[in-house]
Amino acid sequence: MLAFALLTQIFWNRADLPKVTENSACLLSTPLHLGAMPTLWNTQSSRRNFIESGVLTTVLMGIPGAQAQEESSFHLALLSDTHIPADRSNEYRGFRPWENLKRVIPEVLAVKPESALINGDAARLTGEVEDYRELKKLLEPLAAHCPVSIGLGNHDHRDNFQQVMQPATESKAAIEDKHVVVMEHPSVRIVQLDSLLYVDKVAGLLGQDQRAWLEQFLKEADDRPIVFFVHHTLGEGDGDLLDTDRFFQILKPHRQVKAIFYGHSHVYEYGFREGKHLINLPAVGYNFSDAQPVGWLDARFHRKGVDLTLHATGGNKANDGRTTSLKWG
Repeated sequence: MLAFALLTQIFWNRADLPKVTENSACLLSTPLHLGAMPTLWNTQSSRRNFIESGVLTTVLMGIPGAQAQEESSFHLALLSDTHIPADRSNEYRGFRPWENLKRVIPEVLAVKPESALINGDAARLTGEVEDYRELKKLLEPLAAHCPVSIGLGNHDHRDNFQQVMQPATESKAAIEDKHVVVMEHPSVRIVQLDSLLYVDKVAGLLGQDQRAWLEQFLKEADDRPIVFFVHHTLGEGDGDLLDTDRFFQILKPHRQVKAIFYGHSHVYEYGFREGKHLINLPAVGYNFSDAQPVGWLDARFHRKGVDLTLHATGGNKANDGRTTSLKWG
């Protein structure tokens, strides 16, 4: 059964920090099965303050009118494949992932996003507890500013991730199989899927339960654009998402599905398949080829498309600062 990470469950308890206000732009959807998966967290508010403030209800009811919705945008920082190691000096191809993320965080803070998203392979290779402890330390300045959604890739370990990120005050509910995060905004719905199959094995899988949930989710969806995030590449190879074709069959009838973002390959590129934009996110940790950038994307989603600006911190910097604008069909 699927488990959703509910925003009210995963805020750290920091009573010294301000409450979340009515201007908060996004929230997580109601869970099908409530687990304690901390895939989205920040330190702006304690869980208690968030619940008592009634922000969840306020945001649901406070969606602007039609004109405001048309003009509004959702500002996200998009990161992938951070590969944070326990050993800060660990390197690959001359890149040090720990130092790379340390360098990226101030860049992200400078653009003041409403939320940040890491699209899998948060940990170095096998998702060790110490990897996630280092990741958590690095993300603390960002989490103090905005929610951070962390997806899982093939180099992540679900139990170790939960152990480190789980707030101590929360119940130790069992984490079941797959976890999905849905961020709601008047101009777009962001859905982060879970493709982790086996730790440190290349291939990924959504699986039957997650696909069943996805079908129901899309049947009940309104006309807002929907954008999916999944860690694995969408090909036919043994190291890709193994149920890619079944994934696209589910998406095909739903015109509001506009784009799919993925990582895994450490390649930055754009594609198009069956009416959907495909965006391969660059890696933060390192590249596999000198032709590829190392960095992240500054994204502004709106009703009619998305503007994506590359921030290249290493590798091929030829397109650093270049904005690619995609229009929804």
